[in-house]
Amino acid sequence: MSSHPFDVLTPDAIIDAVEAAGFVSDARLLALNSYENRVYQVGVEDDTPVIVKFYRPGRWTEEQLREEHSFSEELVEAEIPVVAPIKSETGETVHRWGNLLYTVFPRRGGHAPEFDNLDNLLVLGRTLGRIHAIGATKPFSFRPRLEGQTIIEESRKLLPDSFIPTELKTAYVTLLNDLEKELAPKIQQMEAAGGIRIHGDCHGGNILWRDETANFVDLDDCMTAPAIQDLWMFLSGESNDQEIQLGEVIAGYEEFFEFDPRELHWIETLRTLRIIRYAAWLARRWDDPAFPKAFPWFNTERYWSDHILELREQFSRLQEPVLRLL
Repeated sequence: MSSHPFDVLTPDAIIDAVEAAGFVSDARLLALNSYENRVYQVGVEDDTPVIVKFYRPGRWTEEQLREEHSFSEELVEAEIPVVAPIKSETGETVHRWGNLLYTVFPRRGGHAPEFDNLDNLLVLGRTLGRIHAIGATKPFSFRPRLEGQTIIEESRKLLPDSFIPTELKTAYVTLLNDLEKELAPKIQQMEAAGGIRIHGDCHGGNILWRDETANFVDLDDCMTAPAIQDLWMFLSGESNDQEIQLGEVIAGYEEFFEFDPRELHWIETLRTLRIIRYAAWLARRWDDPAFPKAFPWFNTERYWSDHILELREQFSRLQEPVLRLL
């Protein structure tokens, strides 16, 4: 019977790992919603519970994790509401339990922000402007750079032979080739422009809204990329709606950091790459027992029909006028 590296994370092992990092647990344990890694809330005697994250083996090196943590610490030192790891007495943030690397974080309460609230978007823009102002001060040495062509190539390699129903393979491969040709000039522009250190994954689940403050958590995907990668996920609805939303975000953003309007040309490119990447991510993780349980629809004909339709709609959006900054 095959096993997965996360299978070693029994309740006793999780508590032992937290105590090895310098905490005394009261044995209360709660698994949190996470698939890429494994994340738990662990009670601490006479203190607030902590959050422990066990990283998926082979995804990041210790240097990459330390660089992520260093970036979050820079942001906290600048009094930006970001959740940074708790340092051990020796100043360490990356710990090892057997073959797994893990980190302990303070618990931060809150809920996902309402992106349809313009006042919230103004606050989110201000916070990201501050994050990017710090991010632009120096480069990453070990963290990855956003590479659109790599995302497309990985999807072409992983998906057609193993997951897509036979009758839909030709449609998917043909569409992916068309998208590749359409996206290539924008990808080249993004790569030529360089980028800055960014959060990398600003969906609602990674932002805890509390007391009119946007607390950014989980910099697990921090990378070098254009600033717009952290901004476009706040936008939804028709073009007119998105332009109003964008105006609020950028108004707050530019209180702290200048926005380059040329990056508006890359919004639909980045949205398309995220859709492509999500399917490849599920395929890449399918040997993790948690994935077939959580995403049983992934290898069904219905899913792939809908996925192809979504990509066709994105191909049409790539032909539409770029959003205006009102």
